[in-house]
Amino acid sequence: MKKYVLVGAGSRALYMFAKPMVTDWRGVLAFEGVYDANPVRARFLSEECGGIPVYDDFDGMIAAAKPDVVIVASTDYTHHTYIVQALRAGCDVISEKPMTIDEDKCREILQAESESGKKVTVTFNLRFAPYFATVKELLLQGVIGDVYHIDLEWFLDRRHGADYFRRWHAEMKNSGGLLVHKSTHHFDIVNWWMNSRPAEVHAYGTRRVYGDDRQDHGERCLTCHRKDECEFYMDIEKDPFLEKYYRQAEEADGYLRDRCLFDGRIDIYDTMSVNVRYDNDAMLTYSLVAYSPYEGWRAAINGSKGRIEVSNVYSNADMKQGEASRIHIYRADGTEELIEVNTSAAGHGGGDAKLRKALFEGGIEDPLGQQADSSVGAESLLIGATANRSIAEGRAMKLPDVSPTLVDRSSSR
Repeated sequence: MKKYVLVGAGSRALYMFAKPMVTDWRGVLAFEGVYDANPVRARFLSEECGGIPVYDDFDGMIAAAKPDVVIVASTDYTHHTYIVQALRAGCDVISEKPMTIDEDKCREILQAESESGKKVTVTFNLRFAPYFATVKELLLQGVIGDVYHIDLEWFLDRRHGADYFRRWHAEMKNSGGLLVHKSTHHFDIVNWWMNSRPAEVHAYGTRRVYGDDRQDHGERCLTCHRKDECEFYMDIEKDPFLEKYYRQAEEADGYLRDRCLFDGRIDIYDTMSVNVRYDNDAMLTYSLVAYSPYEGWRAAINGSKGRIEVSNVYSNADMKQGEASRIHIYRADGTEELIEVNTSAAGHGGGDAKLRKALFEGGIEDPLGQQADSSVGAESLLIGATANRSIAEGRAMKLPDVSPTLVDRSSSR
């Protein structure tokens, strides 16, 4: 039985990993410890999971628990630190997306993985969601021939989208912006469908709704004098999870979960457009906005023999939908086909549960290539990181080479 430890104690850490490990996967694996930079939050997670050991520091957890696998679900800018330390300690790593936030940190991870001989797996749950997986199956069957171009539009609503600008994500140094933190999901799906490597990026980004509006605001919603008139006011004390895991944990690190959306610290974009050229000369046209009246996405996949149209509009960040989602196939000969896929399951349309099975059970067949290693994680985050550089410099940019220097293990000195 493999031993697992967890870094991070936020909502994703709790619901995606911690609680399932002590319920659905109890007896299959051993959950041996949790560490979070905020000890109060780590203690709350431990209490919900039957008293899992809480550690004061990461190195101490590794030394005491001696895990086989480290799950990294901390803030994005810390991922590389824990991943590299875990690899060098002889552990395999499961990392939440994005694997990290820029090319230098990515290169450091890949080098440590090469030198250690251990493995990094990145949790791209959308690959396991039935709707996205069915599209992959159709493409492998050649229903529209070779893929030449994908147009993907993603829109976050004024609740989910706005929330990124309240949190640590609102600063580029912490998250790489939405083009890394959020879009890494979307870029990975396109890379998977495209079955080619991204080569060049040209992007635009700006802030149109959130960020410093030069008006008088409070530091946070809870104490703001304008909360009665603000469209985006959020009462942190009315959400049981936020009240417990964040409001009650503030004194430990000073982190405020309900920061003002119009704060001057915000430097990420809320309006983004990205063009990507692939090694096989296929192309992606992508857009993301974080202030839509409703939430969802739509895509058109154009191939040598036809076109696939897909879309999903949902009412929550979990992507659960009551009705079936449709895949519309238009063939070059004028015929059409409509396929319905059940997207009513919780956990990103059922993707989370299937992903956990692949992570924890092991040895299962993977005909669609749904399981993502470090190279897959690198390709998606590098599109976003390169897009950020393209926006800053106003030009198209090639993706950087982050290949590790090969390590010769044939002899030791």
